[in-house]
Amino acid sequence: MKTGLLHICRLFLGVMFLGAGINGYFVVFGWEPFIATSPEAMALFEFNYLLIPEKSLEIICGMLLLANRFVPLAIVVLAPIVTNIFLLHLFLDHSLLVLAVHLVPSLSYLLYSYRKNFIGILEKNPNPS
Repeated sequence: MKTGLLHICRLFLGVMFLGAGINGYFVVFGWEPFIATSPEAMALFEFNYLLIPEKSLEIICGMLLLANRFVPLAIVVLAPIVTNIFLLHLFLDHSLLVLAVHLVPSLSYLLYSYRKNFIGILEKNPNPS
């Protein structure tokens, strides 16, 4: 059960971020996105200098999660993105709030499951190797 939920959360986040990243590139290049975006969220797409790196990170991290490679790195990179998505849909655009609410526990479970990979960051007096 534990590994099944881990795989479900990893695959769910991988598919969501790969799809959202590709969808964001459609918006950046002026094409019609395959997933409609609300006018409130479209206001954020005017900043292409931020959108292109963010969508690139979403695509890369989505592929890493789907390939089950560098998962701790991918979830650390996605943590601030998921926080931003959740807060955007909580306060500005309620259209995809249900999806945002599903992203938070999925990422939280992955962070919890891979917590041993991050324990070295919290050492008070680390020794260099």
